[in-house]
Amino acid sequence: MKNIRFKSILIVALTVLAVWSLWPTYQDYSYSRKLSAFSASEDSLAFVREHREAIETAAQKSLKLGLDLEGGMYLVLEVDLVDLVKERAWNRDGTFDDIMSEVQTAVKKGGNARVIDLLVAEFGKRNIRLSRYFYDVRDSDEEIIRKLKKEAEDAVVRAKEIIRNRVDQYGVAEPVIQSQGLRRVIVALPGVSDEERVRKLLKGTAKLEFKLVRDNQNMLEAFERINDYLAEQEAGTDTTSTAKDPLYENISVMQNGMAYAPEYSREYLGELFAREDIRQLLPKDTEIKLSARSIEGQDGQTFYEMYLLKKTPELTGGVITEAKATFGASALQPEVSMRMNSDGTAKWARITGANIGRRIAIVLDGAVYSAPVVESKIPGGSSVINGIDSIEEAQDLEIVLKAGALPAPVRIIEERTVGPSLGADYIRSGLMSASWGLFIVAIFMVVYYRKAGISADIALVLNILFVLSVLAGFSAALTLPGIAGIVLTIGMAVDANVLIFERIREEIDEGKNLRSAVDTGYSKAFSAIVDAQITTLGAGFLLYIYGIGPIQGFALTLMIGTAASLFTALVITKTIFNLLIGRNLMTAKSFG
Repeated sequence: MKNIRFKSILIVALTVLAVWSLWPTYQDYSYSRKLSAFSASEDSLAFVREHREAIETAAQKSLKLGLDLEGGMYLVLEVDLVDLVKERAWNRDGTFDDIMSEVQTAVKKGGNARVIDLLVAEFGKRNIRLSRYFYDVRDSDEEIIRKLKKEAEDAVVRAKEIIRNRVDQYGVAEPVIQSQGLRRVIVALPGVSDEERVRKLLKGTAKLEFKLVRDNQNMLEAFERINDYLAEQEAGTDTTSTAKDPLYENISVMQNGMAYAPEYSREYLGELFAREDIRQLLPKDTEIKLSARSIEGQDGQTFYEMYLLKKTPELTGGVITEAKATFGASALQPEVSMRMNSDGTAKWARITGANIGRRIAIVLDGAVYSAPVVESKIPGGSSVINGIDSIEEAQDLEIVLKAGALPAPVRIIEERTVGPSLGADYIRSGLMSASWGLFIVAIFMVVYYRKAGISADIALVLNILFVLSVLAGFSAALTLPGIAGIVLTIGMAVDANVLIFERIREEIDEGKNLRSAVDTGYSKAFSAIVDAQITTLGAGFLLYIYGIGPIQGFALTLMIGTAASLFTALVITKTIFNLLIGRNLMTAKSFG
């Protein structure tokens, strides 16, 4: 009797816990219905302000839906290993640039070809040793190939982990982030609405550099050389050309020496200043970069400030240990404050102390966010990125700085957006199929097994309740294949009950009393049920480990449902039988 009481308390406690776990889901659904019922936006905003905390808590703890149900973004990212190889070269000349250009072309044509193999093939065609450009001149080609392959493999792994860190900090529920092939990463983000923000978050390399700003006079002299060079080129290729100032047609120079690039020429100038022949016309160890933030001219046109920077950075973002999006002293302009490690603090103090009165640009992914004048030595290892348009942009910068810089740039080569209307159709179809399956099975059990069938139906409802509560409690996402797993779980749970009930019928037919028949029936069916469920758990586990995306969603619900089926079939139904038998509410005829 004590054993029955304990099991009864356990069942009630687990049921209450399951309802408690799913209660935020019900609240979230109720709040959504109430908000959609308001006809005026002012009423809905007033309701949100009044219940903001409860709405946010319910949304955070509710059962999440996967990409196929809720909608969101599906992206395939490719790690640019060609750029990684370029960065690893200590010596770069025209020959090297030609080789890398050929490799880039071969990569675009070759699909999933190994970048290092293509690189080695190009060097072999020209009979050039790899040590001429990579690592130590005393290294053999085999040693350099091994090192480059290791760096390429590590770069893809690191890129995947950094992307995962960024997505986790962004706050996407149950994202799918997996490798595909040699240099691609698949990212599925359920419930994402701000697509452009996500693109910037994932593509941003987060390469942070602190660079000295050269004098404007040096920049203007470089502009003169570049303008003359471009004019000569145009005159040599087009005899009808009358353009005398091809560069100045794309930039605006102020009387104070500051230069600006209009929006329409921003892309052209980026490609121009990346050309090797143009870089040769700049002062040694310098480069030209544009500001990240635009300004509006008197005529309403958008401009970006131009900077001549020392190419070699004084400090890089590897020393950053903490980043925080906040507002500046005026409480109006968003910014990101940063803290450095001990090594970075010492270097930053030395750099700022040696460059008082000069400007140091803070460059992130090739764009200048700010270039403040150093007014005094900064010993505390702190710095600030300003020039940010919105607090959302500041928060995204905080995320990428915390997650770390990507080892190589990534490109979005495929992107699909799943609309919520499509997800709603999936949810409706999935729920309809699950409901019909549950209804038909429940009716069959009642007709065929009578009172025993009713106990099985109670266990079946609790089974589904437990599965959904576990998904909600552990913030797992319910997907369309997951719904299929729940439907399969319904059949498996009934199958276990059928085995038990048929065993009990056999014992009753042999003349045993009901209590003895129930005990013997459960005992004889136990091994068959456990063997079948353990086999299913093993299959589900393998599917989850080696599967991707939808397969994992199916495997997860299958494993949870299988474990719940074991509990409901062996514990809940038997406890119900014992309670009914003890109160003389069940007879042998209850099994049909």
